[in-house]
Amino acid sequence: MAAYDLDRARTTLTKRSLTGREPNLWRYREVLPVRDDENRLTLGEGFTPLLKAERLGERLGMRELYVKDESANPTASFKARGMAVAVSMAKELGARKLAVPSAGNAAGALAAYAAKAGLEAFIFMPSDTPAANIVECRLMGAHVTLIDGLITDCGRIVAGRKEAEGWFDVSTLKEPYRVEGKKTMGYELAEQLNWELPDVILYPTGGGTGLIGMWKAFDEMERMGWIGSRRPRMVTVQAEGCAPIVKAFAAGANAGVEIPDAHTVAAGLRVPRAIGDFIMLDILRTSGGAAVSVTDEELLAAVGEIGAMEGMLMAPEGAACLPALRQLLDRGAIRPEDRVVLFNTGSGLKYIDALSQGHELR
Repeated sequence: MAAYDLDRARTTLTKRSLTGREPNLWRYREVLPVRDDENRLTLGEGFTPLLKAERLGERLGMRELYVKDESANPTASFKARGMAVAVSMAKELGARKLAVPSAGNAAGALAAYAAKAGLEAFIFMPSDTPAANIVECRLMGAHVTLIDGLITDCGRIVAGRKEAEGWFDVSTLKEPYRVEGKKTMGYELAEQLNWELPDVILYPTGGGTGLIGMWKAFDEMERMGWIGSRRPRMVTVQAEGCAPIVKAFAAGANAGVEIPDAHTVAAGLRVPRAIGDFIMLDILRTSGGAAVSVTDEELLAAVGEIGAMEGMLMAPEGAACLPALRQLLDRGAIRPEDRVVLFNTGSGLKYIDALSQGHELR
């Protein structure tokens, strides 16, 4: 991962200096890797809303329940953060062709930022990826290949061809810059809560770079003197049909085993084995957190419940945090008085085919 001279960074990056800075992730530029301003690409990513879920909180008996709504990002998901930084760095380093395996949203983000930079994007996705993601990538000029298989199969194709094709591989944790973009969720969360971190963060986890990035941000902020040593309890949320981190956490293992028949309607959670699984498991245990899985029926029902209660059309991945929260409340692992933040990683509009099943459209 990228490292910074934080003593130097904090001379210009201060809580006071953030006032008046641009409302995107580049407001934290001193702790991001791009050095030349000319190479910083932006479509307005970052500084997404932190919304208090008052009606849903009341239903659950909670006073401080919040949703960090990443659907407000360009390309309608948190993946815009990582790709904004990764593609900016690829441009700075002189790369011309970028490749990625994706379950959908990372592909759309790569296509967008590659187009902004004037670079070529080569994208490999499972053939059952939501149609919105496929259309999005093609309309932004990316070279799209659909594979009968899972994201891990797509990853093997990229790994096997990248040397011969001259591709810069921007796969999750195969390069050090996507996590730098995603860590800005941690900086924003602290800033939006007046530099007091929440008690619990529930995060839907596929590849897991968002969770890893936030943990890195908390460490950097402590070293700059912005926050103390207290950390939120971090909770990984996965689908029952693909829950390698949940299984490993329950077994006391340090790495997840690959799920051979991974399946879930929440495409972003269909990651049979995450490269950074050992890092995530360490974070969950160090923070006193948990790993929870929910059924597809539960997460789809939660999309409707949250929509009707709070007016947010969440992606199934983000909505999965609600039944996970209920499990933890029932267990006593989360208390009603805790300050809890759920992460909605994308827009439900990307999943309109799956969400419209059972609903009359005409």
